[in-house]
Amino acid sequence: MRRWIPPLLRENANFRRFFVGQSVSLFGDQITLIALPLTAVLALHAGAAQMGYLTTAALVPNLLFSMHAGAWVDRIGRRREAMLLADAGRALLIASIPVAYVLGHLTFAQLYVVGFLSGALSVLFYVAYGALFSFLVPREEYVSASSLLNGSRAFSYVGGPSIGGVLVQLLRGPYALVADALSFLVSAFTLQRMDVEEPAVPEEGHGILSGARWLARSPIMRVELASAATVNFFNFVFFALFVLFATRELHVRPATLGAVLGAGAVGGVIGSVVTGRISRRIGLGAAYTLGCVLFPAPLVLVPAARGPHWLVLLCLFAAEFGSGVGVMLLDINAAAISASLVPATLRARVSGAFMVVNYGVRPLGTITGGILGATIGLRPTLWIATVGALAGVLWLLPSPMPRLRDIPDPVD
Repeated sequence: MRRWIPPLLRENANFRRFFVGQSVSLFGDQITLIALPLTAVLALHAGAAQMGYLTTAALVPNLLFSMHAGAWVDRIGRRREAMLLADAGRALLIASIPVAYVLGHLTFAQLYVVGFLSGALSVLFYVAYGALFSFLVPREEYVSASSLLNGSRAFSYVGGPSIGGVLVQLLRGPYALVADALSFLVSAFTLQRMDVEEPAVPEEGHGILSGARWLARSPIMRVELASAATVNFFNFVFFALFVLFATRELHVRPATLGAVLGAGAVGGVIGSVVTGRISRRIGLGAAYTLGCVLFPAPLVLVPAARGPHWLVLLCLFAAEFGSGVGVMLLDINAAAISASLVPATLRARVSGAFMVVNYGVRPLGTITGGILGATIGLRPTLWIATVGALAGVLWLLPSPMPRLRDIPDPVD
């Protein structure tokens, strides 16, 4: 059995604990992804407006707090403790929903508050996450470690929604959220058991905008952000309409649609396995550039899907599977480049500035998708979304990124 366990998990106890905790937490997140909206629909009879408010409440903290959270984490220097605090807080917040439901006091106001505060704590967690990751493994293992973490994320997409669906059916929506609360406690427990030596905190240079200034001056990270934000904007235009288009115009049944989305998760698992080999063969920057094409390009098959029903389904399966492989190429190499390039004492602030842009375009994309879908139709909007996402690679071509071969050295 030891031969099947990657060396990084066998030999690095801190990373092993981190990996286990995050894997369990990711499964819990997938359960909440189903259980929380169903709680709003089944327990409180939510309409479209309430569902929109609930989604927005969870996204807004990315815009409001990312840069401030990054500056605060870099100032205190205790990334692991910040993540532990975020996990404990999210566990309490999520657990409050089934408790309120049992007592008969669950309201939309509570769901909005839980969504907003959980989103704020998630911001704190993830700005510290990138900094802590770089202290857990040697520089030469960044790609391998990122592959393992992203593979776990992809695997949670395969099994998480199925487990969540079963729990929702057996326990009803609010009670299924207990599983996610427990997953946050598992993550906190593994973080508490880690022994990580973090670098000393410098006495100066903790300005909120210092991370944004560093990003603007880094030729590699600047184009990484620009390409990722471009792809994300158009992909969220796509995601806003994909389910509606598949069910209304392509006449795909819900169960079949779930299998289609599962194909994307399987592609993600395979992508996480092959990314390391591809990166070593063609170089880190070239692999990231390839991911910027392979992630959005297969989705062109969705608006192109026509003809017999079997051909339509084949197009959807191929689109989701190919895109799942591509997103792993993109995310794994992006994480390795960021972890190696950004100075240790600046990583949380750079992560915060990165999140403001990269996450901020997502609600803009969903709004744009809704407006375009209502005015010019679903299929034309999906053509714009899928072809437009390919523009992300144009930022990379004139930059140093495609020529980046190995793990870069940190830049002051």
